[in-house]
Order: sequence, then C-alpha cells, then structure tokens
Amino acid sequence: MDKLPGRHEPARTGRESREERLKAALKANIARRKAQARLRDQADEDGETEQE
Repeated sequence: MDKLPGRHEPARTGRESREERLKAALKANIARRKAQARLRDQADEDGETEQE
C-alpha cells in the first residue's frame, strides 16, 4: 500500500510538464483568438465597425 489512491500516472519529467503547459496555453490562445474573430465578424455584420 505504498501508492496513493488515484495516482495511476508516473511522475512527469520537467520537459514533459513544460510541453503540457505549452500545449494548454496554445489551445487557450487559439480559442481566445477564434472568439475575438467571431466578435469582429458579428460587429461587421451589425455595422458597428470603427472607421478611422
């Protein structure tokens, strides 16, 4: 009984941990950019564009 319940994965190395964090950050960044693009497209359709 030297293993804790719920811990089925081995400890990650520093490189694997970094890659997982980068992957999650990239996914979040892409999702945020897509949401911004949808809002811009919606604003264009509504005629709410800012013209300089």
